[in-house]
Amino acid sequence: MVRRTEWPGDSADSSRAEKELSPQDPAERARAICLRLLTGTPRTRKQLADALRKREIPDDVADEVLSRFEDVGLIDDAAFAGAWVESRHHGRGLARRALARELRTKGVDAELIDEAVGQLDSEQEEETARELVARKLRATRGLDRDRRLRRLAGMLARKGYPEGMALRVVRQALEAEGEDTEDLPEGP
Repeated sequence: MVRRTEWPGDSADSSRAEKELSPQDPAERARAICLRLLTGTPRTRKQLADALRKREIPDDVADEVLSRFEDVGLIDDAAFAGAWVESRHHGRGLARRALARELRTKGVDAELIDEAVGQLDSEQEEETARELVARKLRATRGLDRDRRLRRLAGMLARKGYPEGMALRVVRQALEAEGEDTEDLPEGP
């Protein structure tokens, strides 16, 4: 019989293991929790605060530990937001609106969201929309024009692109394939 050593985070009982393995000092437990969570991926201050609250770390202790982590640069919501925008725009093709929504759910301050999303300009966003449509266009061949328009524009809408831009980009892509687009809406 092979016995496996379990570490905090290995099992569903990780919070139980955490309590057993970590000191009783709430500040020490809070530091250990934050360090473990930050090891895997960057997190926002709010995400860490929520994790500490869930593990019943007193709010004043959590705030003190989180402030110290910010002071030494382990938590940086501005850097997190900038990296998130870069990654999700280039990796998933998300538009500014969708990126802002995601950052809000992660607890990033509105001013930092505006700054991070402001990295993308309209031309860059439209170019990404064109690339997304070009990739998906082949999969819609054989469908009638209106169904293609709905699928392609819907895909862009789910990624946060404004309706006018989505319609314009899809219309141009369909025209380039030789589709008749005379009676389709223009888009702004």
